[in-house]
Amino acid sequence: MANTIANAYRPQLTSYELDAHSLGDDGQFIVTDPTKSPIANRPKTVLKVALIFSSSKRILSKLRTFLMSPIIQPTKEFVNTSIDLKSLSRKDAKLQEKIAAALLEIYKDLKIVFMGTPDFAVPVLEELLKSDFKPKAVITAPDKPAGRGQKITPPPVKIIAQNHQIPVFQPETKEDLIKQTTDLGPDLIVVAAYGKILPKEILDLPKYGSVNIHPSLLPNYRGPSPIQFAILNGDSKTGVSIILMNGKMDEGPILAQEIVEIEKDETAKSLENKLSKIASKLLIKTLNYWIVFKEMPKSARNFILPQQQDDSQAIYTKILTKEDAKIIWNKTADELDRQIRAFVPWPGSFTIFKEKTVNEGNEKIKALKILKANVLELQTKKELGEVFLTDKKELAVQTGKNCLIIQQLQIEGGKPMTAQEFLNGHPEIVGAILE
Repeated sequence: MANTIANAYRPQLTSYELDAHSLGDDGQFIVTDPTKSPIANRPKTVLKVALIFSSSKRILSKLRTFLMSPIIQPTKEFVNTSIDLKSLSRKDAKLQEKIAAALLEIYKDLKIVFMGTPDFAVPVLEELLKSDFKPKAVITAPDKPAGRGQKITPPPVKIIAQNHQIPVFQPETKEDLIKQTTDLGPDLIVVAAYGKILPKEILDLPKYGSVNIHPSLLPNYRGPSPIQFAILNGDSKTGVSIILMNGKMDEGPILAQEIVEIEKDETAKSLENKLSKIASKLLIKTLNYWIVFKEMPKSARNFILPQQQDDSQAIYTKILTKEDAKIIWNKTADELDRQIRAFVPWPGSFTIFKEKTVNEGNEKIKALKILKANVLELQTKKELGEVFLTDKKELAVQTGKNCLIIQQLQIEGGKPMTAQEFLNGHPEIVGAILE
């Protein structure tokens, strides 16, 4: 890695200043010439930055976006796609070529280890495989039994890695994880829902640190269930955060964030899909910025990013269990609608239905999963949990406030079906009290 950004810039090194007033309306920082604006007239928040590129104002204007925000991927087409060469002098264009060449030299030798396990991590890995940040190895969870047949199944990430001939490691213990990661000698570790907190022995390994993708706007919803809790709490927006890992649960400094709207009918599964795709794109942009940032002189590393989290504003989530899935009918219809959507596909939302059998009218207690529902603004005199048909013949349940229209459900041991299909086989549910 002999050729670095600093090496490419060193002959043209010029010191500039960046202050609080140099943030433009577009959110980008503007480089100013200190000779025209004396330090004495600047606020105390002035940050001295050694920006390593030519002193040409044209090139500064073009390059400030490149260095100040994570929006450019320096591929081989970098010069042609990001800079209008006709507006630059020959000297400036050659400098651009040096920048691109220096970055490509770094990326070529970069040893990246990707750690991830479930579906959320798949788009992230796929995006890395298409970029200049192709992982040299993937670390994921061991194969586990899945489905009704409990067939041993590999994690989704493992399948993608093997399809691209990327070496896969599945450590069983913390000691195995440390040894295997150490032997790989990573320059950068990228983590997306790996499922374990990395020990200090691993975090200290990579030159560029360990970067984690978290599906919330940190410090909101630290912990294992950020997507579910955003829906459960009725939030109108959430997002993704890319942070540097520091050995604590989602507490590392933030490199990038992007806000995402939560749709009215959003489920945890649909929101997870949306966030993972957005995160995969944001990751590439952020890694480009981060590599450049780390390759700049130390005197230039104390500006803009990373940003420390405000721990006083932190909200934590917990691991969801089957006990959380039980529907409590004295809650409002809005709360239950959010619970049902938040717990798709896991842990689901269920109630207890006393099914009448054909023989002698005996009752059999069964769990009844509510897969899809919506809110009906109607208050009746019926009991909590009582099932009835609306004027439109919709299957409804009385809640603590308003009613819940059941659209899709699944009885224990059965298949998912519509409310009408269920009624055809279980007409006795009308008038029943769900518990």
